[in-house]
Amino acid sequence: MTASLTQRIRRLATTGAAVCALAGCATAPGGTALAQSAGGPISAAEAQQGAQYHQQFLQEFGGAMTGSQAAYVEQVGKNIAVQSGLANSQSAFNVTLLNSAVDNAFAVPGGYVYVTRQLVSLMNNEAELAGVLGHEVGHVAARHSAARQQRAQRNSILGAIGSILSGVVLGNSGLGQLGQQIFSTAPQLLTAQYSRRQETEADNLGIRYLQGAGYDARAMATVLQSLAAQNALDASLQGRNASMPAWASTHPDPASRVRAALSQAGNSTGVTNRDTFLTRIDGLMYGDDPRQGVIEGNTFIHPDMRLTFSIPNGFYMVNGTRAVSINGQSGQAQLSTAAYNGNLETYVRSVFQAIGGQQTQLAPQSLQRTTINGLSAVVGTARVSTGQQNVDVTVVAYEFSNSQAFHFAAITAAGGGGAFNSMFNSMRRISANEAAQVVPRRIDVVTAGRGDSVQTLAARMAYNNAQVERFRVLNGLSGNAQVVPGEKYKVVVRG
Repeated sequence: MTASLTQRIRRLATTGAAVCALAGCATAPGGTALAQSAGGPISAAEAQQGAQYHQQFLQEFGGAMTGSQAAYVEQVGKNIAVQSGLANSQSAFNVTLLNSAVDNAFAVPGGYVYVTRQLVSLMNNEAELAGVLGHEVGHVAARHSAARQQRAQRNSILGAIGSILSGVVLGNSGLGQLGQQIFSTAPQLLTAQYSRRQETEADNLGIRYLQGAGYDARAMATVLQSLAAQNALDASLQGRNASMPAWASTHPDPASRVRAALSQAGNSTGVTNRDTFLTRIDGLMYGDDPRQGVIEGNTFIHPDMRLTFSIPNGFYMVNGTRAVSINGQSGQAQLSTAAYNGNLETYVRSVFQAIGGQQTQLAPQSLQRTTINGLSAVVGTARVSTGQQNVDVTVVAYEFSNSQAFHFAAITAAGGGGAFNSMFNSMRRISANEAAQVVPRRIDVVTAGRGDSVQTLAARMAYNNAQVERFRVLNGLSGNAQVVPGEKYKVVVRG
């Protein structure tokens, strides 16, 4: 958390790099024809654009993972990318496994393809991995991102993101829209702009790549099923409605996409390479990386930054690489950090200014000094009219050292700022011993024995709730499906 999420969104918006979004992979006879029908091979300008923004994407999405697991994902990704005909050599593609706990995948023009370790953990065979990456390559091959970027420029979307609160001050946004605009994670902003037609086209291209590479093309449907199931489980655990996930927000609904993918795949007889895949991802980190902070129930703890806080009941958290967002029906907030010169009041004013953006001179209408759990703190508040309603913007900043401060930025309906008071007051510094207790979770691939069942294997999951539900979703076991003795399955363990 080295910059506020507002600043992060603004930087991403102004790059002009269009990112593609989720789901398919395969080298096929006729691959060149596919590329020609979809817009031709990678151009020099596209390659330059991808290279220009590659490091920024790594920074924004947790960095690139290394080692055998990353090498395996790269191998599968390059093999499938060649099927598109965008280039004749695997060396023309750059496939990266991202250290992110968000289920996501995307691609940018120039042969750059990305997938998060969390999404890879949800998959159950190599064909599904190839399918997701193939879908992303399909977006690039079809030049969907270029069309989206042109549309965004026509609609001045980049300018709207760059001035976060301008819509509020001008009366163009309600509380929900404001919260979504400020607190949406970068993956949501970058992957929610494809049309339904474009998503269907990318699905179909990914399936063709799968077939050409000899994979079972039905993997596109099974990975979509797993994604929908994971989203529903997350919503249930967080106490929210299972709204459309970021990867599907403008897509056909998940059920119709699954049916369409199965129809397109037909009676595919290709390979899935399930055992190979599970063996290669064994030990992959799952969930939050302690170096980025971890969420445990209603509590967030960051062992490196030596801080912790708890959110009120009825809210849920999403941990990003640079900010933690807190969401609920009565308000939205984020925890982040920014440059600090030792003056908390100046710091709070700068946060308000960053939220308002260049077009809006947003400033706190009141500032109050206080002490919270031994930390010097300043609370700033402002009431902003949307034209339809008033909203309260609250910034609470805490001094952890002469050169380090953290802050919450929260938005509620007017008079509703008290919804976050318990969270504001829960922020505290943790001890070295508390920090040492934070241990990451990892995927452990086990072989089911004769006496094993869903229940016995789920009991190994390193969670204190919903163990069976988590195990089923993680392993793609829908309905009443049971484990098969001798087959490999994933469980999540500590260490």
